[in-house]
Amino acid sequence: MRPAQPVLRQPSGDPLVGERYEVEVGPVAHGGHCVARHEGRVLFVRHALPGERVVVQVTDGTTTSRFLRADAVEVLEASKDRIEAPCPFSGPGRCGGCDWQHVTPGGQRKLKAAVLTEQLAKLAGLTPEEAHWDGSVEPVGGKLPAGEVPAWRTRVQYAVDEEGVIGLRKHRSHDVQPVDRCLIAAPGVTELGVESRDWTGVAAVEAIAASGSSDRQVILRPRPGEQLPLVELDRETSIARIDEQDLFHRVHGRTFVRERAVGRTWRVSEGGFWQIHPEAPETLVDAVLTGLDPQWGESALDLYCGVGLFAGALAERVGEEGAVLGIESGKQAVADARHNLAALEQVRIECDKVETLLPRTGITSTDLIVLDPPRSGAGRDTVAHLSSLEARRIAYVACDPAALARDLAFFREGGYRPVSLRAFDLFPMTQHFECVAILEPVRQGR
Repeated sequence: MRPAQPVLRQPSGDPLVGERYEVEVGPVAHGGHCVARHEGRVLFVRHALPGERVVVQVTDGTTTSRFLRADAVEVLEASKDRIEAPCPFSGPGRCGGCDWQHVTPGGQRKLKAAVLTEQLAKLAGLTPEEAHWDGSVEPVGGKLPAGEVPAWRTRVQYAVDEEGVIGLRKHRSHDVQPVDRCLIAAPGVTELGVESRDWTGVAAVEAIAASGSSDRQVILRPRPGEQLPLVELDRETSIARIDEQDLFHRVHGRTFVRERAVGRTWRVSEGGFWQIHPEAPETLVDAVLTGLDPQWGESALDLYCGVGLFAGALAERVGEEGAVLGIESGKQAVADARHNLAALEQVRIECDKVETLLPRTGITSTDLIVLDPPRSGAGRDTVAHLSSLEARRIAYVACDPAALARDLAFFREGGYRPVSLRAFDLFPMTQHFECVAILEPVRQGR
């Protein structure tokens, strides 16, 4: 008997895409938009700011939708934080990479602080004071004047349309916005000149410019059935391709780039994860070490350890009499971490999912824990296990405020509370930011 065919649900109601409404913009929300209402229905509005009066155009939704998505296409009353977007590709219907090009740098940080405040209250039941957070999102690399765009992004993933024109994805779309330059791309990425080339036969291009070394890498994903084009770039650059099975193949040069941070050179292979702001590794390591205050001879866990950034920093502090166990699910990242930290005998790196391997290690206690989970967070079961290990301090590095807040609530169930929380603006012009929360057992505090 044949299995039943899945039923594809079609949106009910009449489409409202293209309809325009005049609205007063309410608070910012997690996701790079603000909340507004029209005739009782919620609208999630991009390219707006709290307190503005704007004309919006619906981009998604029907007459029966619980909410609508929309873009602000005309500003009737502007916020004092609004500026003219410096990027010509930013705005309604254009590139979806930057959420806040139309906002002053200080205004962007205020929006991010408001999002974190709201997520802490909603998902963790914490005020900023209870989270021991001063309410600010700290600028990284110095404060910028309004209208100036920091060129910080050392890794840029470009999309290519069917005609071979390179660009960036439009918001919530597979459509490509052609660009001749990305303003937030680091100088090393811009120097590669990938935007000026014909990429016929290619579906995607990733450009990488390492920090602290001259290493450059371009990773190509050909379209199915297409041959890789001959690539000649302006400077010596490693080239690789990703096949239809997501396997990495060297075409020219190295399979890795060398990143320099916290006094060490880090091998990062096959386009693997590395913080994309050049000052992020130093900023985050400093926040983690300041919060944990590792002592000679202590034991530590570095979970979701990547290529070993935090494990290496911890190992230097706990010394030869200490021990650091790193756990990472990516096989190539584990190989890189073992290579990067080979001289540190007190470090051991294991390959598996944290939630799978950690219970099998037999570890019943540890002094310190660092976790830098994916955007979805660690989750209730993993947090419960970590809480049982009786660490004197835990450092939680988070790239998503909602996941952080959810996991802080789970840690509270396990007897841990935040004693410090810092937020860093490591992704200017976008909705994203990074947090470092330091937690201690409740018995150690009030």
